[in-house]
Amino acid sequence: MQEITAEFSHAELRESVELRVIPEVVVGCKTDIGLVREINEDKFEYFLTEDRDQLATRGHVFIVCDGMGGHAAGQIASELSAKIFIETYYGHIGSDPIEAARSTMNMVQRFILNVQTAIPKRKGMGTTMEVLALCQDRAIIAHIGDSRIYRMRGGVLEQITKDHSWVQEMVDAHVMSEEEAEQHPNRNALTRCIGHNQDFFPDIFTLDLEVGDQFLLCSDGVTKCTSFGQMSAIMSSGHPSKQAWDLVLAAMAGGGSDNATALVVHVTDLKPAE
Repeated sequence: MQEITAEFSHAELRESVELRVIPEVVVGCKTDIGLVREINEDKFEYFLTEDRDQLATRGHVFIVCDGMGGHAAGQIASELSAKIFIETYYGHIGSDPIEAARSTMNMVQRFILNVQTAIPKRKGMGTTMEVLALCQDRAIIAHIGDSRIYRMRGGVLEQITKDHSWVQEMVDAHVMSEEEAEQHPNRNALTRCIGHNQDFFPDIFTLDLEVGDQFLLCSDGVTKCTSFGQMSAIMSSGHPSKQAWDLVLAAMAGGGSDNATALVVHVTDLKPAE
């Protein structure tokens, strides 16, 4: 007797969620190896879904990672982390996108640690990770490391993530100023990232969405080599593709001391679901 296994989808296991709002977006992205590095350890990915269940419970996803570890290990860590996040996030059986993002970040962490154990030459590999999920009328942010997410609303650019770095902790403790932190020799020292088995506490939070919101996800190769004023001026006009290119070109003009990646997302409409 032949056994027949019925097919099912993850959507069938999720609690039903009403699709109220569909965020419509325009995206631009650019990455560059820079003027000093031999390999590009940055990685960006994004996934725009048209599936109604995914729109209701997951939304569109955008990711920037900045790998570390040298000898191509950082490149592997960033690429694996971005791809695994997208696959696992959409495959999570829960209906809450915040819980799905939290669970998925933990899954990515475990996977990278397992790779380090299985392949000794990959020991020490790691990556930052910035995730933006636009789900209905909310933005879900998952962040770890010193890559950043900015939001421009009403002509004002605002950094909405806080660096997980030693110098940021010194700034928070009022030991040094932000200007001193930018020039400090330990400014690249991270306190949290994917791939380190201690202090793995990603920041996960939500923001409301408005039509006209612009989001910038970028690696520190952009923020180290451009001023906040430059970034604000570039984000103030133009198409997302031009903004992403201009941000990376500005980083190259500012020294290009690291890989530089910019992913820009414009929310053009929050369309009521039919």
